[in-house]
Amino acid sequence: MTKIAIYPGTFDPITFGHVDIIKRASEMFDHIIVAAAKDNYKNPLFSLDERVQLIEEEINFFNKSGKISVEKFEGLLINFAEKKNARVIIRGLRAVSDFEYEFQMFGMNAKLNPDIQTIFLPASETNHFIASKLVKEVAKLGGDISKFVSKNVCEKLQQKLKM
Repeated sequence: MTKIAIYPGTFDPITFGHVDIIKRASEMFDHIIVAAAKDNYKNPLFSLDERVQLIEEEINFFNKSGKISVEKFEGLLINFAEKKNARVIIRGLRAVSDFEYEFQMFGMNAKLNPDIQTIFLPASETNHFIASKLVKEVAKLGGDISKFVSKNVCEKLQQKLKM
């Protein structure tokens, strides 16, 4: 049986922290679906299609086996996981403050479908402080974001902010 896991998020934009979680998760599962959420409450800077494209461009550098795919979804994550026959949801944790929210989500998802497990992967020590929201804020204020996102993402973010 193929072990499929989903790594969901808005990825607005994808950061080195996200990439780190994707790489590490891909070593644990047969297939990883990076699921870009439509998201109706965060008001993303990038469109859903733009976010999917950025993710695909980032993983292209290390997804030589093709075991990582990128898809968009909207609605309940648990429904998407069921549709994709995924048995695991991967959630990245940056700080203790992330844990409370993520633990609540885990509880809700477990009630909706107890057969789908959630695992928490802490961000690596070099990436634990990176948040897309902060990257966008630093970029808006003219700061250097090259330590947080790839050159490609940096360029696309700067272009987007000029619009």
